[in-house]
Amino acid sequence: MTPAQECSPVRLLIVGAGSRGSGYARYATATGRAVVTGFADPDPRRAADAAREHPEATAFADWRDLAAAGVPADAVVIATQDADHVEPALAFASAGLHILLEKPMATNEPDARRIVEAVRRSGVILAVCHVLRYTSYTAGVKALVDDGLLGDVIAVQHLEPVGWWHQAHSFVRGNWRREARAVPMLLAKSGHDLDWLSYIVGRPVRKVSSFGGLQHFRPENRPAGAADHCLDCPVEPDCPYSAPRLYLRVLAESLADDGGSGGGRADGGSGGRLHWPLSVVTAERTPAGVLDALRDSPYGRCVYTCDNDVVDHQVVNLEYEGGTTASFTMTAFTAMGPRRTRIFGSHGQLDGDGMTATVTDFRTGTSTVHDFGMAAGTDLGGHGDGDDRLVDAFLAAVSSGDRTLVRSDPETSLEAHLTAWAAERARHNSTVEYPWGV
Repeated sequence: MTPAQECSPVRLLIVGAGSRGSGYARYATATGRAVVTGFADPDPRRAADAAREHPEATAFADWRDLAAAGVPADAVVIATQDADHVEPALAFASAGLHILLEKPMATNEPDARRIVEAVRRSGVILAVCHVLRYTSYTAGVKALVDDGLLGDVIAVQHLEPVGWWHQAHSFVRGNWRREARAVPMLLAKSGHDLDWLSYIVGRPVRKVSSFGGLQHFRPENRPAGAADHCLDCPVEPDCPYSAPRLYLRVLAESLADDGGSGGGRADGGSGGRLHWPLSVVTAERTPAGVLDALRDSPYGRCVYTCDNDVVDHQVVNLEYEGGTTASFTMTAFTAMGPRRTRIFGSHGQLDGDGMTATVTDFRTGTSTVHDFGMAAGTDLGGHGDGDDRLVDAFLAAVSSGDRTLVRSDPETSLEAHLTAWAAERARHNSTVEYPWGV
């Protein structure tokens, strides 16, 4: 990167100013390496928040108007709802803007392939938000594997502990509760993990099988005497999925982080913003305001009477080129915590907890703990410093023209999606599937 490039900030457009889009924009501008020149969001509250944070940016309710306005820009962050990624991605690629695209790329395979074709045709950089590739922990684990410390990687076990309350918030009551409205749970929540496993193994997936389903969050498991809404429910105090308990606890944590003056930041710091997931439900910063919001929103509903249909547990078996295998488990029924991984090699075993990795050397019998110094980052979704490092890499790639700074090219990003869709076919049909075809 030349000194001139280092001094010239990247001009960003933001399409979708929700927690993810605003978080990326906030971090990018805080580094001094980007300015937001325009944004689009149809929600008045989110648009007002974005206008306060980026007063020099031109605001639009519809991304199409933003695209047509000719606002000066080098790149765009697309962080809309899942079903709304494709058209803006195609439009801005055609306009020659580099793209930071929230995952999933699209809700179906043909549309995901259209995006890959569009960015290849236009020559722009596409960075899909596979943020786990960018964490300090991942860099450390990847180095241990690539340096041969474990010998040949033979098999991997990987756990995605979704967390009981996260499942209730996002995948039972929330925006990702129905496959037809978004994507399968495996792609919505664990596209990160399928991509991460391929990155660590270093080979493409060849075969997939899968089992799982929606077992617990169903009407037949509704407790006796339960009401349709938590605020009316006599058994709510004893229910682990109580909405008032969850969101009032998050409110208390936000107020404590902000010194009691009006809410903590959704990104984990102070500054008058509510923590996620409460920030999705309301902007109110009082118990009464939170309860009023629960009364009028989907987030106060009984988890046993929602219209959800995505899985609450799933296992995926993967075979990679060369014969390495992996077993992946995603489950709602865990405490919130980092992913956990065991890598079994011909010369050693690695046990990772998302922060550190313990390597046992078969030749010496000794175990060594590797601490990768994971930074907290802005914590937009339990990814440690991955979100920040992703934005760093994207801005550096746009500024320098070095697209290799983005750690997954369009085809590599597509592979994780193809693997997820193959796993869903396998789960529904009790088959072995081939992401790239036989």
